[in-house]
Amino acid sequence: MIHITRRERFNAAHRLFREDYTDATNAEVFGKCSNPNWHGHNYELFVTVKGDINPETGFLINLKELSRLIREEVISKVDHKNINLEVDFMQGKLASTENLAVSIWEVLEQPIRKLNAALHCVKVTESENNYAEYFGK
Repeated sequence: MIHITRRERFNAAHRLFREDYTDATNAEVFGKCSNPNWHGHNYELFVTVKGDINPETGFLINLKELSRLIREEVISKVDHKNINLEVDFMQGKLASTENLAVSIWEVLEQPIRKLNAALHCVKVTESENNYAEYFGK
């Protein structure tokens, strides 16, 4: 079995807050990330797939196809968007990096299987110091 990773980038805004919290509680729990006027990040998304190498192509997966899939299913929906308001797969979820990684996994898992690979990890980097990795259930 081999693993291969594709990196994509996007820019997006979000706000960490709970509607059932007061503004003071949101500020206490989420700090400046709860700014009512939003804030943004230059995200990096790493999608790692695993499987066997196809002896005809020498590939596990065609990286052009994987890139196209990620761009169509994820990047087109999040790039230069407000994650809280505009991203369909994040509706009703706290817009944390952790929830974003899990939600991207849920979006990509089945389409990647159709490309004869298995999703291994979704890594979302929010800043040079913070990232979340999700390996499935």
